[in-house]
Amino acid sequence: MTDNDELAGKVVLVTGASRGIGYAASLEAARRGAHVIAVARTVGGLEDIDDEIQKLGGSATLVPMDLRDGEAIDRLGAAIFERWGHLDGLVANAGQLGVLSPVAHIKPDDFDKVLSVNVTANYRLLRSLDLLLRQAEAGRAVFVSSSSARSARPFWGLYAASKAALDALVKSYAGEVAQTKVRANVFYPGAVRTAMRAKAMPGENPDTLPPPTDIAPKLIDMLSPGLAESGRLFNVQTGIFEDI
Repeated sequence: MTDNDELAGKVVLVTGASRGIGYAASLEAARRGAHVIAVARTVGGLEDIDDEIQKLGGSATLVPMDLRDGEAIDRLGAAIFERWGHLDGLVANAGQLGVLSPVAHIKPDDFDKVLSVNVTANYRLLRSLDLLLRQAEAGRAVFVSSSSARSARPFWGLYAASKAALDALVKSYAGEVAQTKVRANVFYPGAVRTAMRAKAMPGENPDTLPPPTDIAPKLIDMLSPGLAESGRLFNVQTGIFEDI
């Protein structure tokens, strides 16, 4: 463990934990002493993250799950309640890029899949985990979004719309829990060396981008019990909190 042990004994759930930003965030949370509930579809990736967390002297609970399964999310919340009675941190990282296409050419199935993962799944997570966050000493939730929500460039309409909806959802939720100890924010990681970025920008040299391990500490900082910000976004590119 590092000297930064403010998450020691805390329970932190990370979605999309099997690779990229979620993988790095899971390791960072474990490095700070948290027990990590790692959620992802890929069993092999979850086993890899479990091995790495154990090497750090930490512990994890592996949850192979498709976030489009709302009932599975409900069962997860019930299981966390039965075992721990609360949840200290939620890192809602899992997301889908979908297709880069003119809006009029997007297939309904592609549209539904992206909205299901990027928006509906996060609503279902809040629906299932809200009580658990409220039961914690300092419940913290952070949702990985994108500046695409603001730029809405041509051909990015599907992804941009899903992230704009996510931002609005989180801002509204943060207002609803303003009188509690829960804090909820959005995180804009910027361009990062991930598989999703490579799919979106196939001609880009990935070596020019920071790896997920570079931004993971900033993401996990948003689970700090001392964090006062809520209903805002942290933009890695500017290094400051901004209004949603």
